[in-house]
Amino acid sequence: MTIRRTLVLLVALALAACTRRAQFLKREVHIGDHTYKYRVWLPHHYTKLHRWPVILYLHGSGEQGTDNQLQISEGLGPAVERFGERYKAVVVFPQCDPAHEWYGEMELMTMAELNNSIREFHGDQSRIYLTGISLGGAGVWYMARHNRTFAAIVPIAGEVVRTPDDPFPSDPPPDIARIVGAPDPYTTLAGMIGNTPVWAIHGALDPVVPVSESRSMVTALRKAGNNARYTEYIKGEHNVWDAAYANPELVHWMFQQKLK
Repeated sequence: MTIRRTLVLLVALALAACTRRAQFLKREVHIGDHTYKYRVWLPHHYTKLHRWPVILYLHGSGEQGTDNQLQISEGLGPAVERFGERYKAVVVFPQCDPAHEWYGEMELMTMAELNNSIREFHGDQSRIYLTGISLGGAGVWYMARHNRTFAAIVPIAGEVVRTPDDPFPSDPPPDIARIVGAPDPYTTLAGMIGNTPVWAIHGALDPVVPVSESRSMVTALRKAGNNARYTEYIKGEHNVWDAAYANPELVHWMFQQKLK
């Protein structure tokens, strides 16, 4: 092969890599004797020539499983496919096992998958964003206690305090137990979140997770000095995430935040 033909081939391959379609890649992580599967979405024109923002997405209870498919079927998965030109980031989609929630073992799994994705896909450690819906929204609130990990959080329809008839499926780890067992869990959690930028979202007519959960958490954050943003959809019920993830202002705000 001549030098000229070699150069033409290399250029063609580079162009193909830069113009390929966005996609959900299948990945897995091994922790002890367990293998956990997850998905990673890469944006249009992804290359490793620069570092990318990374979004970690926590799905709701309806997407729990082990099929490595349901977690991209609702919420942020359809949004990145529909509005891919806005979501110029690597997006990590863990899947929570049935009978578990986003704490303990599932949190360890999620953080391992996030770290693997940052390494493999050239993620920017200063621009990691955490968002989730419903069960995942609660997971966002609790994971935000790691306030030097995420540049911003976006909990949607998430709760902090559970009702007596909705206990945790297993004992939460000590640091979460201290939050939910505190006289004022919202104030306790707000102190742990600190100044992490927050944009909380809820539907005023939510029949599943009371809107008072987001209202109380945002009030506590603001009292603690956090300039938390809050959007309440007046006629919204539980699935306000469709409107939220379609909002270009939310995406723009998120990508403006950066760890210092």
